[in-house]
Amino acid sequence: MGGVIEAKDQGAAGHGEDALKRLTALVAEDLAQCNRLIVERMHSPVALIPQLAAHLVSSGGKRLRPVLTLGASRMCGYEGPRHVALAACVEFIHTATLLHDDVVDESTLRRGQASANALFGNKPSVLVGDFLFARAFRLMVEDGNLEVMRILSSAAATLAEGEVLQLLIQNDLGTTEAQYLEVIEGKTASLFAAATRLGAVVADRPEAEAEALDSYGRNLGIAFQLVDDALDYAAEQEKLGKTVGDDFREGKITLPVLAAFHAGEATEQEFWRRTIEERQQDDSDFAEAQRLMARHGAVAKTIARAEAYGEAALKSLAGFPDNPFRHALAEVVRFCIARAR
Repeated sequence: MGGVIEAKDQGAAGHGEDALKRLTALVAEDLAQCNRLIVERMHSPVALIPQLAAHLVSSGGKRLRPVLTLGASRMCGYEGPRHVALAACVEFIHTATLLHDDVVDESTLRRGQASANALFGNKPSVLVGDFLFARAFRLMVEDGNLEVMRILSSAAATLAEGEVLQLLIQNDLGTTEAQYLEVIEGKTASLFAAATRLGAVVADRPEAEAEALDSYGRNLGIAFQLVDDALDYAAEQEKLGKTVGDDFREGKITLPVLAAFHAGEATEQEFWRRTIEERQQDDSDFAEAQRLMARHGAVAKTIARAEAYGEAALKSLAGFPDNPFRHALAEVVRFCIARAR
């Protein structure tokens, strides 16, 4: 047993990508089986279903969540086949939520390509999302473990709750930081936590290890979403994989917005009220939002918070055997943070 593994400071985002590639390489055979299962379970005699689902599943995603399930399982010493189907289940849940989210958010880009709703329409996207949820639950039932079903069904419900809560606080600058964190813990971190906790469950490890992997995934997921929210105001569109400034145009309440709003003078706060709460925006407003964020270090503060959650994720790995999978899971934290650099 070892102490906390320190993820080395990779510096550039490209090195962060290498950190994820190391874990992906370690589980390459498992991931290939998972991908084959995903393709198999997307099949339907209704032609539009596999066509639309394949558009999103094959559009360049890194399979981060299923890779985490596979890596956590192997770190815990699991050598059986169950983790492959459960990783596919995690990816189906994630993909279903992406289809639904893009409809709710009226997004036109996903991973740098036209979103499914932009190509196929809102109704098919919602219905195919439902189909993928059903496929996920079929995989859970086939696994047959009640704890697995509890973890994944709870995560699916929490994801939906997080999205609904985000709708409730949207455009409301009276939102507290605690409420914002509750949203991202629900809509992002809950599935990360489920994905990693499954590793301890399939390996029949003690509850303390399941809790530690839950903590790792949860903190990693929060860090991941904080970086995403920061990048919406700081990244180039090609790097972000969606239209930069989407959160601003939709009036989403994120930590960079809250930081800039609370640090701003009265005239600046009036700008945020007009653009976020009242949704009265012109073509120059996003540039002004970026300027105000730079003035008050709002993006930098958000990245600093992400790094703190990343450190918490690393500490959660302290009690696990010192093996290549543990090192790779630690390095994934650096991948998540490095996207902001």
